[in-house]
Amino acid sequence: MKEKIIPITAIVIGLIAFLLTGQYLRSQRDALEKERQKLYAGAKRIDIVVASSDIPSQTAIRKEDLGLDSVIESTVPPDVVTPEDAQQIIGKKVIFAVGRTRAIMWGNIEGSDRAAETSLASIISKNMRAISLPISGAATVSSMVQPNDRVDVLGTFSFPSKKKPNEMENATITVLQDVTVLATGQTMAKQAGKRRSQLGNASYNTVTVEVTPKEAELLVFAQQMKGSLYLSLRNSTDVSFEKELPEINFEHIEKSLPEMNQYRQKVIRHRTTY
Repeated sequence: MKEKIIPITAIVIGLIAFLLTGQYLRSQRDALEKERQKLYAGAKRIDIVVASSDIPSQTAIRKEDLGLDSVIESTVPPDVVTPEDAQQIIGKKVIFAVGRTRAIMWGNIEGSDRAAETSLASIISKNMRAISLPISGAATVSSMVQPNDRVDVLGTFSFPSKKKPNEMENATITVLQDVTVLATGQTMAKQAGKRRSQLGNASYNTVTVEVTPKEAELLVFAQQMKGSLYLSLRNSTDVSFEKELPEINFEHIEKSLPEMNQYRQKVIRHRTTY
């Protein structure tokens, strides 16, 4: 009988502890919410311009794309667009996509001469991360990759051979596709309104890209493998995704080179059905 009572007692005690813990956490949450409301109760609020619907990157802003939101003044970034200036941005393109209800920033308006000297963090999309890659020269298409470009990230690494496990072999893989470039060196995307030729003259040793948290881990791991990273430049309107890209090694080149050349001649050069 005692053996049955002990487990039941333990379960009851566990349930009571769980309920008390939940009650305590709720009370703490309510207390924090009250403090937050008290803190902001007397704070000055101002209206700012926000997106009333999603605005894709490189899209001209329309009047119907804009709305207003009331926010606490102390939380407003220095280059946010205010209602009195809303008319000035109509017809201008946004550099990066703006999500619904997100504030419109001067730094995200193409060609704007009113962009404040903001930090890189201000141009990173919500739920995304910025990570810098030590890439320069030929690996960045002769340094012609610029902020706001779209690129694929490729890497060449040494892997254990599948046929000879005790030996290493080099292989090239596409790590990520359709990635946005936030900055090249110290030049950020908010400067993309400048003439491309001016930006193209600047040399750099790093390229900062916008990725998801999981992709950031992948890129960090790729760098730690002591391989070489390269960027391939995409057309700004190309959002295609290539599925099942192969791992390229010497054996693959030997087998696939004739087929790849045939594809180039039939499809790319002559634009016929392959």
